Amino acid sequence: MQLGLEERVCVVTGSTEGIGEACARMLAEEGARVVTSGRRESGPGVGESLHVALDLSVPSAPGELVGAAEQAFGRVDCLVNNVGVAYQTSFEELTDEDWASMWELNVMSYMRAIRAVLPGMRERGSGRIVNVSSTAGKRPSTGMPNYSVTKAAVLSLSRLVADVYAKDGILCNAVAPGPTSSPAWLAAGGLADQSAERTGKSREEILEGVGKGRPLGRLAEPEEIAAVIVFLCSDRASYVTGSAWSADGGTVPIII
Repeated sequence: MQLGLEERVCVVTGSTEGIGEACARMLAEEGARVVTSGRRESGPGVGESLHVALDLSVPSAPGELVGAAEQAFGRVDCLVNNVGVAYQTSFEELTDEDWASMWELNVMSYMRAIRAVLPGMRERGSGRIVNVSSTAGKRPSTGMPNYSVTKAAVLSLSRLVADVYAKDGILCNAVAPGPTSSPAWLAAGGLADQSAERTGKSREEILEGVGKGRPLGRLAEPEEIAAVIVFLCSDRASYVTGSAWSADGGTVPIII
């Protein structure tokens, strides 16, 4: 199947590892020109690409990223908002600062990046925006309260943008992954280790339990989530907007 992504300029936030990196690589394989971003100085180096090192929780950074992409390639055809942070905590432990800092990265960076690409997309009468949410956005995780609330906000933001800008040819969708075999879960100090510390279980027991908690019986691979994102960026998804695609191995038992 030809996806029609050749020469498309695609910006992927949070793309130095995990789902974002897999998405950047897959877009490059489809012939897209990819702009990666992250706090690291170097990116995955995929295809005809540009890497922009910045902290997207800084209010000016999303606009700087989009500006760098437009300066290098003349436009942005697709925006994939993937950057984010997650950690295990309890509702009682969270401070106002914890809520605010996560909101800045997990929600405001998405909104600011969208706001930055809209003028060019509206002028050209086309564009694709894909926002990475989470199963926790559909059914909150009690172990990740602030993360869950931000990911629910991403779903609402996605639907809002889809409704407002459909008339301009801009399609906006969300993807809601479940637990994924990425550094967010597997790296030292990541979610598996955090869960182990909080429950007294071993890291191996945590990962086994998380896998068994999905009807498919395992964590996702980053490439499996990336494939859904890339499809939504493509010409093959030309009549899809305002949707929240679950890519969670059947985790959330509702059909929305």
